[in-house]
Amino acid sequence: MSTQRKLWGGRFTKKTDPMVERFTSSISVDYRLAKYDVIGSMAHAKMLGKCRIIPSSDSQKLVKGLTRILRSIEAGRWPAPARGGPGTLDAGAEDIHTQIQQQLARGIGPVAKKLHTARSRNDQVSLDLRLYARSAVANLMGRIQEVQRALVSMAHKHVEVVIPGYTHLQQAQPVLLAHHLLAYVEMLERDRARLADARARIDVLPLGSGALAGTSWPIDRRYVAKLLGFSQVSDNSMDAVSDRDFALEVVSALAVLAMHLSRFSEDLILWSTAEFGIAALDDAFATGSSLMPQKKNPDVLELIRGQAGLIIGNLTGFLTMMKGLPLTYNRDLQWDKRFVFESVEASDDALTVLARLVYHVRIRRSSAARLLASDTLCATDLAEYLVKKGEPFATAHEIVGRIVAAAESQGNALRDFRWAQLQRFSPRFGRDALAVMDPAQSVNRKRSLGSTNPQMVRQAIARWRKTLT
Repeated sequence: MSTQRKLWGGRFTKKTDPMVERFTSSISVDYRLAKYDVIGSMAHAKMLGKCRIIPSSDSQKLVKGLTRILRSIEAGRWPAPARGGPGTLDAGAEDIHTQIQQQLARGIGPVAKKLHTARSRNDQVSLDLRLYARSAVANLMGRIQEVQRALVSMAHKHVEVVIPGYTHLQQAQPVLLAHHLLAYVEMLERDRARLADARARIDVLPLGSGALAGTSWPIDRRYVAKLLGFSQVSDNSMDAVSDRDFALEVVSALAVLAMHLSRFSEDLILWSTAEFGIAALDDAFATGSSLMPQKKNPDVLELIRGQAGLIIGNLTGFLTMMKGLPLTYNRDLQWDKRFVFESVEASDDALTVLARLVYHVRIRRSSAARLLASDTLCATDLAEYLVKKGEPFATAHEIVGRIVAAAESQGNALRDFRWAQLQRFSPRFGRDALAVMDPAQSVNRKRSLGSTNPQMVRQAIARWRKTLT
């Protein structure tokens, strides 16, 4: 691309070094902004005409030419990131703004040069990224709800299944499988709320800030904000062109989301092992081994788990990039789009495939029952039995701990203890003591709000089904 074809070429007399051309080009990444760049430019062109900064006829030509480009984009004909073929990006265009400017000039001629009046690429790209982020957030919030609906459906289908709950990956207390699944629905709701909250920072129009100091042209920023659906106009031009907090918030929210998806994936991976056996993945969502014919590998879940590192790394990289930037715009900000696009696209893929996977998971109730056979799973219930008989909890805790230790040292099962054996540890044990060791009764005894009590879990499922309708 010659120096004269660049938006900034007038100052320079020499061609840019080819290696510099390649190194500084962002078109292979920011082509994703094409639609938003055109939409922003259409609003800007309308404003230029309304404010009589350019003739109304020129404004109309600009809008008409941009509309043709927008239709081409929405039809999927342009731009294409790959080289070769119709609709391919110009390899010489340094960014999507230049590409669209050139495309517009080919369509309407010299009047295209008037589009950039009262505008800098600094406020332009900030607008593009905000428009992209606004659309991406709305889409991702919908994707999150799809996973929530899948989890609630699974919880409703298996509402009576009791499984061991774990702390430190050691069996702790019986819980309903549905209660476990709804824990992730709650996490995802917080993720959705974080994205919704980020919209408030996205919802600020930066266009009209110029390169950093504003513009001497009598523009109407509020008119542009209305056209583009922004409720606020930025108050400080220097902040507006250098602010990426809104994008950081989105990536931050997606990093937390990725962590939650990773945790759920890990649970399903564990449950699908022969050792747990609670869950069976559908063949359509698993892969095999090139050597071991018996294998059924949870590759999808492993990729989601591994992907969390990518998105968390993007947040770290984004923050690190921003921390040393003086006001206002610096070319470092070219990297912001990689962090945002990669995080958004990875999250969208993970949510889409996970929702489909969850709907096809099969729960093996026999395996769940096998895992519930542990003698110590209801040890807390035995301690609470003593408390109800008048024993202080700390004392009851110690007594049951000694009973468990005795059973283990003797190689006996706790459920095989007789009433007389229990009374050696405490006279408060009645003949009904061992009845509390039933896992199903353990969950039924829970009374606190938000507990694994079956009635409360059913109510929670009903609430979520209504919320997610």
